[in-house]
Amino acid sequence: MRSRVIRMGLAAAAAAAAAAAAMVPGVASAATGLVWVSSEKDHALAVLDPQTLAVVASVPTCKRPRHLQRAPGGRQLWVACSDSGAADVIDLDSRRSVRRVPLGADPEVFDLSADGRTACVSNEEDGELAIIDTGSGRKLRAVDVGPEPEGVQLSRDGARVFVTSEVANAVQVIEVASGRLLKSIPVGQRPRRFALSPDGRELWVSNELGASLSVIDTITLAVTHTVALQLPGLRASDVTPVGLLFAPDGRTVFAALGRANHVAFIDAARRQVTKQVLVGKRAWGLGISRDGARLYVANGLSDDLTLVDVAAAKALKTVAVGRVPHSVVVDD
Repeated sequence: MRSRVIRMGLAAAAAAAAAAAAMVPGVASAATGLVWVSSEKDHALAVLDPQTLAVVASVPTCKRPRHLQRAPGGRQLWVACSDSGAADVIDLDSRRSVRRVPLGADPEVFDLSADGRTACVSNEEDGELAIIDTGSGRKLRAVDVGPEPEGVQLSRDGARVFVTSEVANAVQVIEVASGRLLKSIPVGQRPRRFALSPDGRELWVSNELGASLSVIDTITLAVTHTVALQLPGLRASDVTPVGLLFAPDGRTVFAALGRANHVAFIDAARRQVTKQVLVGKRAWGLGISRDGARLYVANGLSDDLTLVDVAAAKALKTVAVGRVPHSVVVDD
């Protein structure tokens, strides 16, 4: 009897410890595997079951949600809401907003530091990069990066942040600690988003009006290659790449081709397009499963999400996810 009581006590203690850990920032509980999609005009996030691709929930959020990113090491999802000038922080398990963090005027894309203490945000209306203390919500510094900044990417060590400047056709490199502009790197026409290689050595940039991708060496801060997106059967003027993503193994780069309604598969080593997959209208945001088997494409003009089998390079299913879907995060 005594041993049974002891076992019950230990089980209860373990359960309590697990529950407490789930509530502590930086301690992760089990991922849900669900797919989250921001819907700009519905002011909501669609939540999908990855097996059936059915929408299982619609989570209300602040106005015009765009970029999404999971907070490091925890169970929170950050949502940049352009018309609210803030980030909505969503608890992934309860699917509820737990706080709001001011980001500045018209925030579009951000990146969180590895420790989750800093957010670097492009504020399009102010033409600035804002560096925010995530705990207090205080703006630590603002850096003028020119009109219409969008893409934001921290280096692997968090010392530098890269920002696309759509009007200047350049990538600005900023020292995070000081806010000092280190270099302006010319790229293609209207640069939009980034993809950082798993080893942190290459930064790929989508050039929306250049129908190309620029590859930047993160050590020398110079463009080493330009990948032309000239695809069979597609007019060059329709190839408007925006969303960009590395496969987990680093061998393939995926590019959402906007008005071309396709996703391109690019061999990262050879800098060549190897495959293209027809998806929805104005392919925009991308998300991928942890194992690299499933690619999710947000289609901004057809208001839906397409699931692509990566190995087969084939679209499996498309599902409605709300008006003007922007970004995708897979909680796995």
